[in-house]
Amino acid sequence: MKQCWIYKGSKKEQTYLYVDRENDFEHVPDALLNALGELVLVMNLPLHPQRTLARADVGQVLVELEEKGFFLQMPPSQSELIDI
Repeated sequence: MKQCWIYKGSKKEQTYLYVDRENDFEHVPDALLNALGELVLVMNLPLHPQRTLARADVGQVLVELEEKGFFLQMPPSQSELIDI
């Protein structure tokens, strides 16, 4: 199980940044941080392979947190919105 913190940016709607330590953006590229704008903590939660996330695959989130130190959840595409 891995704890993660989820932030939303002030400039990009429905875009969320997951990090494995609160307020630790060391591994997030500066260009991405600038594009997101001011980050606001939305929630923190434990991640494990059996957990279900609304718009992200938990396995992919865990891998990217381990490999890159962050995971970026993008807004749903128009085709995904039609399927809802």
